[in-house]
Amino acid sequence: MSRDTDVLVLGGAGVDTIVYVPELPLPYADSYMIDSGIRTRAGQTGDFVAVALSSLGLRTHHLDMLGDDPEGDLVRALHRDKGIALTAVPQPAGTKRAVNLVGPDGRRLSLYDTSRGHPDDRLPEATVRELAAASRHAHVSITQPCAHALPALLDSGVTLSTDLHDWDGKNAYHEPFALAADVVFLSAAALSHPERTMRRIADRGRAEVVVATAGAEGAYLLADDELTRVPAVPPPAPVVDSNGAGDAFAAAFLYGWLNREPPHRCARYGAVAGAHACTVPSTETVAIGRDELLTRAGTITRAR
Repeated sequence: MSRDTDVLVLGGAGVDTIVYVPELPLPYADSYMIDSGIRTRAGQTGDFVAVALSSLGLRTHHLDMLGDDPEGDLVRALHRDKGIALTAVPQPAGTKRAVNLVGPDGRRLSLYDTSRGHPDDRLPEATVRELAAASRHAHVSITQPCAHALPALLDSGVTLSTDLHDWDGKNAYHEPFALAADVVFLSAAALSHPERTMRRIADRGRAEVVVATAGAEGAYLLADDELTRVPAVPPPAPVVDSNGAGDAFAAAFLYGWLNREPPHRCARYGAVAGAHACTVPSTETVAIGRDELLTRAGTITRAR
């Protein structure tokens, strides 16, 4: 079968209800008046990665479980409007959903509804194998039921990436993803010693690159057994929301990696895309385009 897909994205499809709050943490009160509106829109981690990859010109296919409900319809509409192929496996428990509280500085607090699934949920193995065989690469979200798909993906020979998000380096749930992927992304937010965790991932698994993002402090990059720091990139506009910044970083990094760019160049792409994402309100699901990414990354390189 021809490789007619650049990146197969597994998992992470769902909807978020966005609430802009006056501060985080939010002090207890019986009620708050929210004058910025409350909006439910399609877009969780897998959706954001798929949209970002597609915006960079990569042929993208998204596979996940969706409910036959209004939330599932929002996810289907997003992919249809963005021209992203979607294979939706029926989910009787309903589409994944969350509530995001967003503060004035762009920080967020996410409340995930864990009732929309079951640990025994499975993506059909035949479907996983067929789509993997048609893909150059697979990006695996850590949402259920993607852990069960890892053996079939590894058996297919496709390269893998994953995002462990705010892993503390100890939770056993994340380890199969960390050890199976060729490229591992995670946040440094919950890590007391990022380098130690990153090297443990590389030593125990098959990762050739490990990236730990650190927000305004940039990122840590472990490649060729060398740990370096990747400087943060100034946002092109005021920061309004950090939601989706890590997904944008991962997608832009993968754009460079799949084009055989050196790791530091890939990380620069990621920093540019992540900074851009912070200027986009949570109520929107948009991503930086390829021309703007390459232009801004080139400008930053020349400035240094």
